[in-house]
Amino acid sequence: MIIGYTTGVFDLFHVGHLNMLRNAKSLCDKLVVGVSTDIVVKYKHKKPVIPFKERIKIVRSIKYVDVAIPQNSINKILAWNKIRYNILFVGDDWYGDKKWKKFENILSTKKVKIIYFPYTKGTSSTLINKTLKRLRK
Repeated sequence: MIIGYTTGVFDLFHVGHLNMLRNAKSLCDKLVVGVSTDIVVKYKHKKPVIPFKERIKIVRSIKYVDVAIPQNSINKILAWNKIRYNILFVGDDWYGDKKWKKFENILSTKKVKIIYFPYTKGTSSTLINKTLKRLRK
């Protein structure tokens, strides 16, 4: 059985999120999704609009997701120790990042494949938030 793993905030759920989950599921037998807790989101110096309990409920309802769990740490190695995933799915906005190079090196010794999906152009939770703020003015 091929286990896939991906993570995200999944705030203001949009078609980019859906595409990523659908594409990830097509490449594995079981898709485990880590939904960032509100505390973890703070590392990006952001605050989610939708509370964690609602975000994880939304992700759990997506037909491509087999299991949704809280992501309490951004450390993908700790997640591998718990889940033992075979494939890690991530947005290509992280490709080449120093931290991700380190994850790649460590995970390659565990035979984990990392697949970078293209970032959805034209939509993102950040863009939706900016648009909403502009509309409120």
